[in-house]
Amino acid sequence: MREAAVQTEWVLAQEGTSPPTGQASGGTQKGAPRLKAVNRQQLVFRAVDVELLIEEDHPARAIWAFTGRMDWSGFLASIQAVAGVAGRAAWDPRLLCSVWIYAYSRGISSAREVARRCGYDPAFQWLTGLAEVNYHTLADFRVGCKQALDELFVQGLGLLSAEGLITLERVMHDGTKIRACAGADSMRREERIRAHLAAARAQVAAMGDPRAEPSARQRAAHQRAQRERTQRLEQALVELEKIRATKVGSAIQAQARMSQTDPQARIMKQGDGGYAPSYNAQLSTDAAHGLIVGVGVCQAASDYGELVGAVERVEQNTGRPPQQLVTDGGFTSRENVVAMAEKGVDLIGSLDDHQAQSAGQMQRRGVQEAFYPQAFTYDAVADVYRCPAGACLRHDGQERRIGVIHHRYRAAVTVCAVCRFKSQCCPQNATKGRTISRAVEAPAVQAFMAKMQTAAAKAIYRLRGPVAEFPNAWIKAKIGLRQFRVRGLLKVGLETLWACLTYNIQQWIRLRWRTQRQAATA
Repeated sequence: MREAAVQTEWVLAQEGTSPPTGQASGGTQKGAPRLKAVNRQQLVFRAVDVELLIEEDHPARAIWAFTGRMDWSGFLASIQAVAGVAGRAAWDPRLLCSVWIYAYSRGISSAREVARRCGYDPAFQWLTGLAEVNYHTLADFRVGCKQALDELFVQGLGLLSAEGLITLERVMHDGTKIRACAGADSMRREERIRAHLAAARAQVAAMGDPRAEPSARQRAAHQRAQRERTQRLEQALVELEKIRATKVGSAIQAQARMSQTDPQARIMKQGDGGYAPSYNAQLSTDAAHGLIVGVGVCQAASDYGELVGAVERVEQNTGRPPQQLVTDGGFTSRENVVAMAEKGVDLIGSLDDHQAQSAGQMQRRGVQEAFYPQAFTYDAVADVYRCPAGACLRHDGQERRIGVIHHRYRAAVTVCAVCRFKSQCCPQNATKGRTISRAVEAPAVQAFMAKMQTAAAKAIYRLRGPVAEFPNAWIKAKIGLRQFRVRGLLKVGLETLWACLTYNIQQWIRLRWRTQRQAATA
């Protein structure tokens, strides 16, 4: 304390002032205030009761309790350290899983940050028992056991179902775009990718032996990074060919681009209207308590082709398909309506306004509203259409698709050529007569369209948004999965599964664990 007082007097002397003095109540002088000095160089040894690091109702305790009811044999099978044999003991997969679930529940998805939290955060310290886990161990565990993690998610659904939280009477399905671990400026065309690949191969070849002094460890890491970059560029060329196979026209194929950072990502439209390399996460949510019962990740920007796979995942996870499935217009197609009817699933979804789509096409072609398809009259007996000018359009063939047959009717080219309404009816059709298409829907599609006109079906569809979109919002806002930490379709699928497992456990804590604790305390 004497040193602190001397230091205070020195500072005041430099400022041209004197130590503060004052008068006591009796008129006597009093000295400078005595303050506690901060000594950050001292070492402190203290006893820590790990059980008292967190309160009894802390979420970390709930996560540990939930994971304690699971079977971990799928993770234990890959552990090589066994009793009676020399070698370092492996981390308990239940511990690593609990750490990751708690980390995601707090919006932490970085393995380095999780490892850092294990050194000072009370909840992480309680989970690990004050042990510090290396970030490499955490990162490898997150993406190293796909089959075991799939089984763990299914076990979680079994536990939740046993508590009456999953019924599958009604399942809401929706998709959401999540940004890839790649920037928009990483998109390159083939010539740029090949140039970067050649440069990367040359750099790897010129690096030599990584064990050379003086920095062997750093050179080994540098060489590994260059090798991984070369592999990503080689994969980018493979993915580029897949993209080209889906595009029509040599000019469009030549403009195809691929991310050299995450080649398996695809350009997708985001919720803010922008475009970025992304993946399409598909989530199926049980409507009873809002729990996720199916998880999938795909590269398709459109949702039409993902509904059948979503139902199969729900059936694989729970042992039975949902009784009723509610989706938005992005999934409602004739193919999906027929497929759900074959599976015995009651599909509820929005109907596209085909008349509005047809009006848009007519407007782009320069057709006047008086000559839109609905202005043509169909004669079922003669199987012909008559245009507003009185000309006859006869059957000219048909096209079969899943759920519908399109019958085509065409007017004679000689009739349209001399018609005074040609500039209003078919201004861009110079060599053929005006055509009209009549769709004959399959029985399953007709039944679906009739059902969606009822008040009951419309009321059910209005429930879709709050249930189906809530997990998407929770995963992005609460868990923080707006952008993946890992690259590649396999790894981003695993990270999505971690986020959904965390979401389900968080809902279990809210719906069951806290209420049970409150009842036990009362």
